[in-house]
Amino acid sequence: MLLEAMIVSRDWQEVAVLECILNDLHVGVIVHQDVGCAQQRLSKSKIDALILDRDLGGSERLLGELPANNGSAPVILLSRSAYESNLPASGATFFFEKPISVEQAVRTLSATRNLMMTGHLRYQRQQIHVPVALRYGNGRRITAELENLSSGGLSLRASEALDRRGPISIRFNLPGLKHTLKIKGELAWSNNRGYAGIRFLQISQRLEQSLQQWLGRRHMIDLTFRSTRAPVGGHLYAPDTTLL
Repeated sequence: MLLEAMIVSRDWQEVAVLECILNDLHVGVIVHQDVGCAQQRLSKSKIDALILDRDLGGSERLLGELPANNGSAPVILLSRSAYESNLPASGATFFFEKPISVEQAVRTLSATRNLMMTGHLRYQRQQIHVPVALRYGNGRRITAELENLSSGGLSLRASEALDRRGPISIRFNLPGLKHTLKIKGELAWSNNRGYAGIRFLQISQRLEQSLQQWLGRRHMIDLTFRSTRAPVGGHLYAPDTTLL
């Protein structure tokens, strides 16, 4: 499973409902019972969504101190109290009132998965090896081979070291796309062996949409391939030191 959500709660009845739905949506689940352990995990790694029990001690602190690397992940709050009206102030995306309605949870978590996928693809790099043509503003042309690709940039290996600054025109084709991708970018990093990273600066809306769809399809192929080889049950119970 490539998408991963963290549930921070001691309410195992609600956790079981959420976990079952998330697994059906091909989302892996990490469960923490202790806010401190969850906070340590979040400071070291990125997740795609956070489901936080507002009735758990320390949840306010965790919500207010989410690490920057998880700042764009959707946040869902759980509570026996009606917090829904306070969602904008809390920074959360959705709210579940306990006991959770399965029908509502399916709708909300399906919408959350779409947000997770969008955020995931923004950083997910797809390995792909195809020819790339580069052209600098002065007309100089360089050939290269694509190494990996995301919605915001790519890495490649060029026929020579790239050390020129300024806009770069990039042209390449992807398997399954009928039209050529033409993108303006800039050099983000490079080394003397020809390896380089390019950050996208300008891409038409049509091509950006095509690229997102292509990345999404490749992501789903990877997701299906891995899920068919995953062990039964997609959860990981973290070894919290504070238990009920």
